[in-house]
Amino acid sequence: MFRQPTKIAAALVLALCAGTQAFAQLVGPRPKAEAARCDPSTFRVIVDVGHTPEVPGAISARGVEEYAFNLNLAKVIDGKLREAGFNKAHLLLARGPAIPSLVRRVAEANAMSADLLVSIHHDSVPEAFKAMWDFGGVQRAYSDRFKGHSIFVSADNPHYQASLAFGKMLGSRLKARGLQYTPHYKEAFMGSRRRILVDAETGVYRYDQLLILRTAHMPSVLLEAGSIVHRDEEVLMGSEEHQSQIAGAVTEAVEQFCALRPARTQRASTQR
Repeated sequence: MFRQPTKIAAALVLALCAGTQAFAQLVGPRPKAEAARCDPSTFRVIVDVGHTPEVPGAISARGVEEYAFNLNLAKVIDGKLREAGFNKAHLLLARGPAIPSLVRRVAEANAMSADLLVSIHHDSVPEAFKAMWDFGGVQRAYSDRFKGHSIFVSADNPHYQASLAFGKMLGSRLKARGLQYTPHYKEAFMGSRRRILVDAETGVYRYDQLLILRTAHMPSVLLEAGSIVHRDEEVLMGSEEHQSQIAGAVTEAVEQFCALRPARTQRASTQR
């Protein structure tokens, strides 16, 4: 006489299981669950500081060198990664002329057998888009026309698909924080600086010829964190709160990538 209730109970259990699976498919994978599968102590991420003190890159609307912005943000990112347990994170710095220092940075990164490289930069615009304003009694170049971050990968990197995957993860994390990428790199008026927009949802572009991305032996992305020639965005880029937002997005993306990455012995075969 207990057979019928038993069948009913079994049916209820199956229905509950089906409902749980449907809910899981609806909400998708949870970042914390992904991070739980990552062992940060075995994962090495290189945070590359773009440019050098001698060749500091772009000059902001208020006369601050890009290198200072790059170094400050990279240090915050490195700190966030270490807080998350990525104790093998490495801040990559160099001195000297542009190309020789860049070659040295890439060689150092390749010698580390790292799992991921993230190069930190801040953006400017072509000279044709700039105007002049007076700041502190000095005429400075600026452009308030474009703002927002952008992410670049190279199809010539031996781990292009992995680079693209991380670029999308990073773009998604930035987007989740309300940060927007700049779409102007896909426009014809950018001329030789025009890039292919690979993913319109997350703001990932291809920049195949970029040396740091093309010659690195590990998945690599370059983040232009924002425009320092845009007067309002320059102020934002210098704020601790905004730097923490970007660093948090990078750290979450690294955790996700760490959890999903193939085994070290398999990564050498990852091709585009």
